[in-house]
Order: sequence, then structure tokens, then C-alpha cells
Amino acid sequence: MDGNGRWASKRLLPRIAGHKQGLSAFKACIQACLVRNIGVLTVFAFSSENWKRPPDEVSGLMELLSMAVAREVPRLCEDGVQLHFVGNRDGLGERVRSEMGRAEEATAHNTRMILNVCFNYGGRWDISQSAARVSAAGLPINEENLAANMALAHVPDPDLLIRTGGERRISNFLLWQLAYSELYFTDVYWPDFDGQALDQALAEYGQRQRRFGRTPEQVLDPSA
Repeated sequence: MDGNGRWASKRLLPRIAGHKQGLSAFKACIQACLVRNIGVLTVFAFSSENWKRPPDEVSGLMELLSMAVAREVPRLCEDGVQLHFVGNRDGLGERVRSEMGRAEEATAHNTRMILNVCFNYGGRWDISQSAARVSAAGLPINEENLAANMALAHVPDPDLLIRTGGERRISNFLLWQLAYSELYFTDVYWPDFDGQALDQALAEYGQRQRRFGRTPEQVLDPSA
């Protein structure tokens, strides 16, 4: 969800105003995904590198998280959304960790859609923590065991990555899980990303041929 700060700067607003508008876009995106019967939505809300940002912006993001969790959990339950916070919680305050845990518990029974919010997350962290868990369990370090211990082991690998804001990189997001995902980049800043923009991404995804190492002929005819 990239481009909040630049969206605000273009309007001569403080960066936190862009994040607040980005939160509104996030809530609208959840509803758009529900309407389109998308079963899993994973968003990059705060990376392990975002701690380098100005302290007032970081504290503002933490407050936004707390506010959103408190206000939105009832709506998520009403809509059947199961919430997971994915990332390293050791670096977060006790209040934030407690709110995350309560929100996950309150939505655990929901089955309509799984919403993963990656917060204090990094792809390299995810791989290293998985390897540490596998090693501690005395298991062979192989693809199967690593995949089973990733922070997103509860959902399939993503079909589609959408990055807003004009950047053409994945910035340490889901490094393991994106191995065969389709990538879609748009210049639209996240606060302006709406249902129409989502449909454009889905339409382009629908034109892709996913081969997973096979030839085009094998995709069209598995017996070839």
C-alpha cells in the first residue's frame, strides 16, 4: 500500500494525513475484495525498515493501528473476515501486541475471507525465523519444512501482487511466497486505489498465463 506520503505532499498536507486517507482506502479495498469473492487479502502495512522514518510518523502509524483495530473489529466480524497480524511482535509495545491478540481472537471464527496485515514484517525476517524454528525442532532444512514454518503458512502463496505508488520493486515483501506470483505495478497512489483500480489489476491478471515451469502447450493441454 504505497504512496500515502506522496499523496499528502502533493496536497501540501502532513504525511500522516496520507496515512489516514490510506486507511480509508484499505477499508474500501476489504469491501471490494469481499464483493469479488476474494478469499485471502494480504497487505503490507508497516515494514521492518519503516522504523527508519521520522519518529512522529512512526508514532502516528502506531496510533492509527490502535484506532483501526478498536473501531473495525466489529465490522470485520459482521463481514466474516478473519484477521491475522503477521510480523515480528517483539519490537512492538505491549498495548499494540495486546490489541492485535484480542482482534485475532475476536475474528478467529470468521470464514468468509482471511485478512493478513503484515506489520513490522520483512521477507528476510520471515525466512530466517522459519529456518530458526525448523532448526530448533531438529528437522531438515528443506523447502517443505521452511514453507510450513513461514509466518503465512496458514494461507496459499499469493496469486497476484499489486503494488501502488509507481515503484517497481517488492521491497522485502513476501520474498518466499512470491516465487510464482504475478506482479502488477500501478502509478496510482494507495489513497486513490479504488474498486475500479482493483478491477484493472484483476483484468490484467486474467490475461496472464501461469506456467509454473511448464511450456505454454502444457498449460493448454496437460497431456502434451
